[in-house]
Amino acid sequence: MQPLSSESIIQKYNLQPHPEGGFYAETYRSPEVIVHSALPDRFNGDRAFSTAIYFLLPSGALSALHRIHSDEVWHFYAGDPLELLMITPEGEASTIIIGNDPQQGQHFQFVVPAGYWFASRCSVPSGGYSFVGCTVSPGFDFADFEMAKRQELSQRFTQHSSLISTFTHD
Repeated sequence: MQPLSSESIIQKYNLQPHPEGGFYAETYRSPEVIVHSALPDRFNGDRAFSTAIYFLLPSGALSALHRIHSDEVWHFYAGDPLELLMITPEGEASTIIIGNDPQQGQHFQFVVPAGYWFASRCSVPSGGYSFVGCTVSPGFDFADFEMAKRQELSQRFTQHSSLISTFTHD
């Protein structure tokens, strides 16, 4: 069986460019909602119980540092392993690999907690892609999405300025 190319996955699943980098398509949005009054103060309105997307990141591309108000579960599907960088609100940085080889320390699934800054890139520098899924609960809304500003984040976490420079677009 021939492996799928990134172009064929983008076409097959109608993936669109994502503001953070890479390509995505929403595959699920719960028809039920959590009312604003039942959510923590960080939310500014009602949210779906849960949402899910396909996400494809070609090698050489970057999913830039960003954060959201909800937990995000990453699921590995195909291609090359994905490097996921996280910075906690307290400034602790860590990197994990999402992939299909647990004997090499890779994770099939991994949860990024709400409020963490996070970014990703394909762990193979050229020629491949990482195809993953992300499930968010409460459901994703672009109102909860914040792209990192390189200078601001570097001033806040000076110990990680090199990582921040690598994982931001501006």
